Amino acid sequence: MRNISDVIETYIKKAIDESEQRSIELKRSELADYFQCVPSQINYVIRTRFTVEKGYVVESKRGGGGYIRIIKVKPDDKADLVNQMTNMIGSHLSQQAASNMIGRLYEEDVINKREASLMLNAIHRQTLNVHLPLRDELRAQIFKAMLIPFMYKESSDER
Repeated sequence: MRNISDVIETYIKKAIDESEQRSIELKRSELADYFQCVPSQINYVIRTRFTVEKGYVVESKRGGGGYIRIIKVKPDDKADLVNQMTNMIGSHLSQQAASNMIGRLYEEDVINKREASLMLNAIHRQTLNVHLPLRDELRAQIFKAMLIPFMYKESSDER
């Protein structure tokens, strides 16, 4: 059985996919009423499931007429996506952020399931068995190195 966060995420993603602009505006309180949950549950789903690493931009306006706008960012091509991710990484990278990026690479057909699995294993905290913040520094360096071959992959390569 799926939990309420999964149901809310699926609902929002479906609404975005059905939108011509690949974005939606919603009111937190209305969504909470629809799903019979507290507004903080909606905040949690948006904060954790619609991140930059996963390819979303979230804008919000507070107040009486406030809304939340969620935009699905579509890269120009696969190389552009990999380049964006490389620039996003910086000098430290958490396991969650890296996992989100790997998930997006898989969803966008930049990597296949086997490559995703290899990448997840390489950046996992048990593999990088050192203390923070060194672990996040190593993860950033390793992840950037893993992305380099995908910047130049031919579009004709079999996925």
